[in-house]
Amino acid sequence: MGTMQVALWVIVLLVAMALLFDFMNGFHDAANSIATVVSTGVLRPTQAVVFAAFFNFIAIFIFHLSVAATVGKGIADKGVVDVYVVFGALSGAITWNVITWFYGIPSSSSHALIGGIVGAVIAKAGTGALMATGIIRTVVFIFVSPLLGYIFGSLMMVLVAWLFRRVAPSKIDRWFRRLQLVSAGAYSLGHGGNDAQKTIGIIWMLLIATGYAQAGETSPPTWTIIACYAAIGFGTMFGGWRIVKTMGQKITKLKPVGGFCAETGGAMTLFIATALGVPVSTTHTITGAIVGVGSVQRASAVRWGVAGTIVWAWILTIPASAFVAGVAYWISRQLF
Repeated sequence: MGTMQVALWVIVLLVAMALLFDFMNGFHDAANSIATVVSTGVLRPTQAVVFAAFFNFIAIFIFHLSVAATVGKGIADKGVVDVYVVFGALSGAITWNVITWFYGIPSSSSHALIGGIVGAVIAKAGTGALMATGIIRTVVFIFVSPLLGYIFGSLMMVLVAWLFRRVAPSKIDRWFRRLQLVSAGAYSLGHGGNDAQKTIGIIWMLLIATGYAQAGETSPPTWTIIACYAAIGFGTMFGGWRIVKTMGQKITKLKPVGGFCAETGGAMTLFIATALGVPVSTTHTITGAIVGVGSVQRASAVRWGVAGTIVWAWILTIPASAFVAGVAYWISRQLF
C-alpha cells in the first residue's frame, strides 16, 4: 500500500473517530435535551429522544457555522495541527466522555474536546501554539453559560409565576405540558446547533492540516456538515439514560412549568453563544437553568450536594481530557 493510501486511511480513521465522538456527544447529552420533558411526564422516553433528535438535525438549516470556525481555526495554530494532534484530541475527549457516562456524571463533551485539543497541542509544541482569544472565550463561557442559564431560567420562572398568579394550578399544569414541547424543541435545536459544530470544527481542522481543505475557506465541505448533524441526531436517539435521572430529578423536582422555564432559559443561552461563535457546554447551560428554576421556588428545593458534584466534574473536564490527549499524542508518535 502506497504512502498516499496510508495517509488517506489515517484521515478516514480520524474522521470516523470524530463522528464517534459526535455520536457519543448526542448520546451523552441526550439527557440534557430530554430530562425535563421526561421527568415531568410530558413525553415518554422513546418519544422524547426521537423528538430531540429531529430538532438536533434540523439545526443544520438554522445556524451559521460560527462555532465550527472557532474550533477549527480559533483554538490552535494551524501550522501545529497534524494527524497526531487530532488523534490525541479525540482520544482525550472520548475517554473522558466514557468515564463520565459510566458514572452517570453530566460533564461537558464540548469542553472535553477543547481540553483534548489543548492537551495534544501543548504536548507537541507548548502553550505558545495555542490561540489565546479562542481559549479565553471558551474558558470564560464555562462560567458565563451556566450563569446565563440560571438568570434566564429564574427570570422565566418569576415572569410565569407573576403572569399566571390568578390561574388555577391544574390549568397551569395542563397548558405548560403543551408549551413544554415548544421549549424542549427550542433547547434541542440549540443543542444541535452548538454541539454538532464542534465536531465539524475538528474535522475541518484535520482537513486543513492534511491539505484537503484550505484555511481561507469560509466553510468546510458539505459532507462534513451533514455527517456531523446526522451523527449527533442518531446519538440523541439512543439516549444517555444514566444521566436522565440526575438532570431531571436529583437536582430539583420539576413540574411542567419549571421544565418549560428551564428549557427556555437554556435555549436562549445556547442561541446567544452559537451566534457569538462560542463553543459552550449544553450540560452547564441546562444545569444552571434547572438550578435557577429550583432556587426561585426556595433554596432548599435545590439539592446543592448533587449540583456541587456536577461542578467538580466541570472543573476537572478540561485538565483531565487534556492530560489524556497529551499521553495519547505521545504514544501515537512513539508507535507510528
